[in-house]
Amino acid sequence: MAKNRKREPGERGIVIGSHIVLIFWTIIVILPLAWTFFSSSRSTSEIFAGPWEMPHNFFHNLSANFSSAWSDSGLGRDLLNTVIVVSIALVLVMALGSMCAYSLARFPFRGSRFVYYLILAGNTFPIFLAIVPLFFVLKNIGLLNTLPGLILSYVAFAFPFTVFFLYPFFRALPAEIGEAAQLDGAGDWRTFLQVMLPMAKPGIAAVAIFNFLGLWNQFLLPVALNTNQKNYVLSQGMYNFVSSAGYEVNYGAMFAGVVITVVPVLIAYIIFQRQLQGSLSQGTSK
Repeated sequence: MAKNRKREPGERGIVIGSHIVLIFWTIIVILPLAWTFFSSSRSTSEIFAGPWEMPHNFFHNLSANFSSAWSDSGLGRDLLNTVIVVSIALVLVMALGSMCAYSLARFPFRGSRFVYYLILAGNTFPIFLAIVPLFFVLKNIGLLNTLPGLILSYVAFAFPFTVFFLYPFFRALPAEIGEAAQLDGAGDWRTFLQVMLPMAKPGIAAVAIFNFLGLWNQFLLPVALNTNQKNYVLSQGMYNFVSSAGYEVNYGAMFAGVVITVVPVLIAYIIFQRQLQGSLSQGTSK
């Protein structure tokens, strides 16, 4: 009955207007991506000839540009470093953040609110203010200019946001379920891993995606804490690609490097978009 209900003129206008806005927004998002991929198939002279100048040899230019970006500029190595750093940092920060948020939400103790607010204060602390002390800390423990040093730094700066995001999810879970699991003989760890953690899956999926995007696009931390070119991540590789070219920039290869940087993020979003939409819908339904 509800599906067959005729819309009022005002509702019809809202629907049409929202679709127009969404179409316009889709064009704004897709057009730069399409133009970037299209430019990666052109030579520098063809790029300067016009924004939509057709390439004379599409497949040859595409292969040459991606080969130059991947091998000559070292973006292939930088991509591998980025995948290693972001993957390990994401697993660590999600594990530590979920355990901390669960403990603060389900096991209050004297001073737990102070600890929670202290962690939240980390979200307001600018990264650039911690660069100098973090530099000397990593230098003193021998992790400066190393991938483990970057991983620890990423975890430290993503941790407050993870706790802040997951805390209300664990706090909103019914306590009766945890108590029933403990009556059945489950300990604290088993209750957390097998009962509470699956129930907080919507929040975990959302914060994991947000952390992935933030860590993948991180630029200030690797630039300040990693000067070893063998350990460059993609943001450093792209910056070095442009800055080291001088006056003779291979713009086709540069656009190919942008595609290499963006494609993994698009793939990750396409794979996990259902989890993100589900998490947002379940969060609003609560």
